[in-house]
Amino acid sequence: MKKGSPSLLRLLADYFESYLPTVKGASGNPITSYQYAFALLFEFMESEKGLTADKVSFDDLCGDSILEFLQWLEETRACGIKTRNQRRAAITSFAKYAARRFSGETLSFYSDIARIPQKRVPKTSEIKYFTKDEVGILLKLPNVARRIGQRDITMMAVLYSSGARAQEICDLTLNDIMFGKTTKLRLVGKGRKARVVTIPGNCAKILRDYLVSTRGFDIYGERDRLRHIFPSQTHEKMSISCVEEVIKKYVRIAKQAHPSMFRQNRYSPHSFRHSIAVHMLECGESIAVIKAFLGHASIATTMIYASVTPEIANRYLKDRDIGIDNLQDAPPHRGQPELLSFLRKAKD
Repeated sequence: MKKGSPSLLRLLADYFESYLPTVKGASGNPITSYQYAFALLFEFMESEKGLTADKVSFDDLCGDSILEFLQWLEETRACGIKTRNQRRAAITSFAKYAARRFSGETLSFYSDIARIPQKRVPKTSEIKYFTKDEVGILLKLPNVARRIGQRDITMMAVLYSSGARAQEICDLTLNDIMFGKTTKLRLVGKGRKARVVTIPGNCAKILRDYLVSTRGFDIYGERDRLRHIFPSQTHEKMSISCVEEVIKKYVRIAKQAHPSMFRQNRYSPHSFRHSIAVHMLECGESIAVIKAFLGHASIATTMIYASVTPEIANRYLKDRDIGIDNLQDAPPHRGQPELLSFLRKAKD
């Protein structure tokens, strides 16, 4: 930076003490939230880059540094996408201010941040899941005296117990099932990434009985290893649309029989996947375990389930000493110095 140009901390101090309250007319929570964004940024720079706040320059924040910081928020601090976007907005606002004040020295900093898009926030309303009672009702509906009823109850039980996607269910073969003291399924998901999940004993029994009694499979031999588990009425392998029609059929019957339940307008095979995730959270399972179970690439994707209800979110977040009501604009941790006080010292 050219001689006479302010350091990052000195410009930040002017931004918080003069520009935001005087020029922008901001006060209270918005300023506190922006301050916390930079407190977290400096925490990231020290823990991940080895740079204390007084050593961080605009050059250090160029390139991929801010993108890495945003990913750190999601993956290390388990922040939601909304929080990530708020931190990005705070830094972008300061970058615009800095670029107007000293364009030559800070333009690269602003340009690199401007290239980082705001991340789309999944809507909680999109999470259409069944309660435990509703899952129980659905599993009692198929007519197990018929072959197709045996298929349907088994398919729904596996969908729920494994958290499988519809395509994973369609692709499932006998070769992907490992019976033993515990029963495991190998599921091949998006990007051909495979994961192995354990299903509970009651689901394993339903699956075993279906394969042996209904399908006539030799579950320990080689003869049927490549055969698909769930056929349609005309093909060896079900399609996603076929799975969707099966679920739609039983949800329609369940809604008619239980008008006070199944309150969502529409459910899909994915609703079973959402259901097991929510129920695992309700039982106290960790987000990290659920992420691995569902095969999510990012923990941020799994975090959408923590926002289904405040009760679930607060149960998950209690070990971080931060509740859902304060998640978006949380103050610095106890013992962390006020950012503004630190910036004032930088000006002295």
